[in-house]
Amino acid sequence: MRYDVSELLAVCTALLQKAGLDHEKALIVAEVLVEGDLMGHDTHGLQLLAPYLAELAAGRMRGTGDITVTGGRGAVASWDGDYLPGPWLVVRAMQEAAAKAREFGMGAIAIARSHHIASLASYLKRAADEDLIVIIQCSDPAVRAVAPHGGLHATHTPNPVAIGYATDAGPVLMDISMSITTNGMSGRLHKTGAQFSGQWLKDADGNATSNPSVLFSDPAGSLLPIGGLEYGHKGFALGTMVEALTSGLSGFGRLTAPDRWGASVLVQMIDPTAFAGLDTFRAETGHFAQACRSNPVPEGAPPVRMPGEHGLAMRLQYLQEGVPLPSGVAEDIANRCAAQAISWTGAV
Repeated sequence: MRYDVSELLAVCTALLQKAGLDHEKALIVAEVLVEGDLMGHDTHGLQLLAPYLAELAAGRMRGTGDITVTGGRGAVASWDGDYLPGPWLVVRAMQEAAAKAREFGMGAIAIARSHHIASLASYLKRAADEDLIVIIQCSDPAVRAVAPHGGLHATHTPNPVAIGYATDAGPVLMDISMSITTNGMSGRLHKTGAQFSGQWLKDADGNATSNPSVLFSDPAGSLLPIGGLEYGHKGFALGTMVEALTSGLSGFGRLTAPDRWGASVLVQMIDPTAFAGLDTFRAETGHFAQACRSNPVPEGAPPVRMPGEHGLAMRLQYLQEGVPLPSGVAEDIANRCAAQAISWTGAV
């Protein structure tokens, strides 16, 4: 079944407002969650609505308030997000970093004590549509799921990095965790008793496995970094980079030892006009994209596609035909709407 995007935005905004978010924050959170489903990142789309509402009800996500500027100069700043909604904080940081980029060529905002920021892919098109480059990185200092290469005990999160930019051959949008898979997908498969198609985790003894349940055993296993058992030093190095640029720059990390769901975030914006120029940037990146797409492939194989290309095609289709939702999500939204006397027609 599929669901009308405009109606989903309206009912989710209403549910978030009922839970205590002011209208601006509720609308941005709803937009970011729905965008996750539109782009195919459905573990980080509206599946997060129920846990976000639970966090609001428990007081662990703040529904009102503003950021506190804790430092910075020129093109950079650091903020205390005070556990305000992560999507609202990231969009706000993008706006501020964009203004700095227009002035200085680059702008960067480090955010401490953000709440969860959902799918990083959900933010990228906003920047590409403005002919800016965006780079977003995040970690959660309260969670450990990935062990260092060669180690047995988890020390950090999947630590995703997302980059988006425009080319004269369409935007390029990438959202990549520094582990082979994620906590969200592992949790989904664990609940259904399913396994991954590859050995993307390791158990507590260091053996590679496709069974996500090792994350929930005692002692727990861990997610493998990009590169797996043999070449995981690459993913571990990239994850270490994200730890430094998020927790290190924001001043809110594992030394602080928080005990609640949240994030340390770095948002960077770059204006190509301050460098070789926008037209040159779009031409160079577009030329490379076309070279990749026209690359020969084995007989019967699909053509090469650029990062984000499949997600954008799905997005266009879902905007026209309605967006599918993961199992149980639509039913949960329907029940909440009924309880709050919010009108929702359901599937299209």
